[in-house]
Amino acid sequence: MRRVALAGLAAVAGGALWWRRHPSACPYSQRFWVEAPHPLITRARLHEILRPAPGERILEIGPGTGYYTLDLARWVEPGEVTIFDIQQEMLDHTLRRAERAGIANVHATRGDAQRLPFADASFDAAVLVAVLGEIPDQDAALREVARVLKPSGRLIVGELAGDPHMVTLGSLERRGAAAGLRLSERRGPRIGYFARLEPSLGEADSAA
Repeated sequence: MRRVALAGLAAVAGGALWWRRHPSACPYSQRFWVEAPHPLITRARLHEILRPAPGERILEIGPGTGYYTLDLARWVEPGEVTIFDIQQEMLDHTLRRAERAGIANVHATRGDAQRLPFADASFDAAVLVAVLGEIPDQDAALREVARVLKPSGRLIVGELAGDPHMVTLGSLERRGAAAGLRLSERRGPRIGYFARLEPSLGEADSAA
């Protein structure tokens, strides 16, 4: 039995390592991973660091099946939440949940986070929870997020230990800085945190 257990653990560890080396989205068929309770990266903690305001436009990249989406939509009403995912099944699932809840301010766009199909400075905030590490080119995705954020906007990234694609706070801070986003705040321990990044001031802004 011990050998069987060890073999099982080795298989799980091997699968996690392979997945980390080959970033990809969680398949819809395995959506139970994103539907489970999210310890440490809770909705209440997301609200604390996002500080949403009514009327805002929020971009949620990789919503899964809407664990945070419905709350985001309620927080910014009459604003809107645009959910963005590479898998149409995830988008459809989340839209169905919103419809059942009587929420009409959630809209969906399918695409690749490395090339966002949105205009510059079009969102007040962007939210990525346990998603950044699944994107093959994290730097490209962060540059795109920086592009579509308003100068006064913010990016909220949530990460949790145990996720094969977890992005450490240090890595996020370095990659964010390279994309023109500075780390301004963190909520929660490093093993399960929300980080807030904001557009860095350009030379013209600094001079002003």
